[in-house]
Amino acid sequence: MPVRLPFIAVLCLLTQSTLSAADSWPQFRGPGGDGIAQDQTIPTEFSESEGVTWKTELPGLAWSSPVVSNGTIWVTTAIERVPTAEEKVELFKKSGIEERKFKQLSIAKSIDLKLIAVSLKSGSIQKTIDLTSIDSPDAIHSLNSYASPTPVMDDKHIYCHFGTYGTYCVDLASGKVVWQRRLPLVHSVGPGSSPYLLKNMLILIQDGVERQYVTALNKSTGETLWEVDRPEMDAPTGDQKKAYSTPIAITDQTGREQLICMASQWMVSYSPETGKEIWKVYHGKGFSVVPRPVFADDIVYFSTGFGKPELWAVKVDGSGDVTDTHVAWTVKQGIPAKPSPLIHEGLIYVISDNGVASSFDTKTGDSVWKERIGGAYSASPVLAGNNLYFGSHEGKVTVIHPGVEPTIVAENQLDGKIMASPAIVNDSIILRTDKALYRID
Repeated sequence: MPVRLPFIAVLCLLTQSTLSAADSWPQFRGPGGDGIAQDQTIPTEFSESEGVTWKTELPGLAWSSPVVSNGTIWVTTAIERVPTAEEKVELFKKSGIEERKFKQLSIAKSIDLKLIAVSLKSGSIQKTIDLTSIDSPDAIHSLNSYASPTPVMDDKHIYCHFGTYGTYCVDLASGKVVWQRRLPLVHSVGPGSSPYLLKNMLILIQDGVERQYVTALNKSTGETLWEVDRPEMDAPTGDQKKAYSTPIAITDQTGREQLICMASQWMVSYSPETGKEIWKVYHGKGFSVVPRPVFADDIVYFSTGFGKPELWAVKVDGSGDVTDTHVAWTVKQGIPAKPSPLIHEGLIYVISDNGVASSFDTKTGDSVWKERIGGAYSASPVLAGNNLYFGSHEGKVTVIHPGVEPTIVAENQLDGKIMASPAIVNDSIILRTDKALYRID
């Protein structure tokens, strides 16, 4: 069963100069936002000493993915002024954080947020663009960074989003900031949602602790075009209302254009032009949702977030509350809270946070196979050529041939931690660890 790129996504991509998927990776999870680069052929075996075209150390810490266009790789980063152990405790106390949460959180005295351009050919750093400096930033989860959202590009600009710390439109040619906005938000554990370009709009999911909403900014000026609050949630605290997902755009079989924005407790479809709600489905108490949804054959597939993650398949041709009418199936075991799913030829693939890879039938949700490959996972898988690539916190990249039987093709080890999803261009894979950027051919 071929995976069809949503018509509205095609329209969005055709407004960009990055028309060839082989030459560009303009957003989180690639041209289609789904992690698929089937026309690319990349190595299945590599290591620190084999197959690495270049390796470039990067300053700071960030889990944002690389984006690529016109021979340049762009990455964001956060340079932290790290406190001593004693200063860290004082900063937590000053922020009103309970002592029982100290071990799971991290905090900086200040951060410098930057955009870095790297040559795709040589790996040399071409320019470093200073975006902003923040004194006394909020605490974040120890597994998060201050620069986790992935930038998105069109033919002239790159849009960098750091949640509450600002959104920046940067001219690709000059490196100058065209406009910037700061939409304050209490993330609780740091920013996570990546921005999304759709026609003349930059879409931001702003699901914080105190308020949850979606907004569309004019991509040329940064002015607000519309914003809409999320559906009412049943939760004892705002901490269970926050979310960190990235939107997708689709066109259903009736011709309706839809903006799909996952939230805690609810999956919601909006009209892209106005922000008016089209349909919504209640998926339960899941919160802090990270995975990006995927779409095929008039069904949207998504993970429900922390708590007890589930995989849901929902038909997109409804209106209003479709909880009782449009849920095709659900799976309740072995589903990730962080990595996004991937669809290929009638099967949906996931990797759980604790290293169990699984495949399910897209029509029924029936399990096809499960395989423990080990490790911890945050990065979303990619499909290149005829293989799936899974990158772990431990720096291991496992290559699996997709299909009804799990065939492990190779296991590759790099130095450092992989939490950023890779980019694939020009028959090469661009991998980011906590220390460096790699090109592997």
